[in-house]
Amino acid sequence: MDAVTYPEIKVIEFLNQHLIPLRVPADSKLADEFIVRWTPTLITLDADGKTHHRTLGFLLPDEFISSMYLGIAKTCFDTGQFEKAIVYTDNLLTEYPKSSFAPEAVYLQGVCRYKSTHNAKQLKEAYEILKMKYPSSDWVKRAYPYRLL
Repeated sequence: MDAVTYPEIKVIEFLNQHLIPLRVPADSKLADEFIVRWTPTLITLDADGKTHHRTLGFLLPDEFISSMYLGIAKTCFDTGQFEKAIVYTDNLLTEYPKSSFAPEAVYLQGVCRYKSTHNAKQLKEAYEILKMKYPSSDWVKRAYPYRLL
C-alpha cells in the first residue's frame, strides 16, 4: 500500500482530517496484542484502544477511504453516537457508492436510524435499498427479516 494507496493526496487528506494513523511493525508486541498475523491489517480503534473495525489485505485508495469511513461509523455506532455514525455512512455512500464496503454501510445506517428514532420503518428501508442497489451482497441476507416490518 506504500506504493499505491498511501501516497495518494486524497488518502493523505482523509487520514489527516479523520484519523490518527499509526504503523506498527508486524513483529511487535502491539501486533501480538491486536492479533496482526498478516499485513496490511487496518484496525480502527476508539480513544480507549478498543477495536471496532478490521480490514485485512491491500486496498486501492477509494476502497481504503471507504473502509476507514465504515470503521469510523462502526466506532460511533458502538459508542452510541448514532447520528454521527449516520454522517459517516452518508459520506461513504455519497462518495463511494460502488465500494465493496457500501452494502454494510447501508445496513449500519438503517440500524443507526432505527436506534435514533425507534422507527422500524428505517430497517425496512435499509433492506429495500440493499435489495435494489446491492442484490448479491451478504448484507441483503442479513437484513432479510426487516422486509416484514
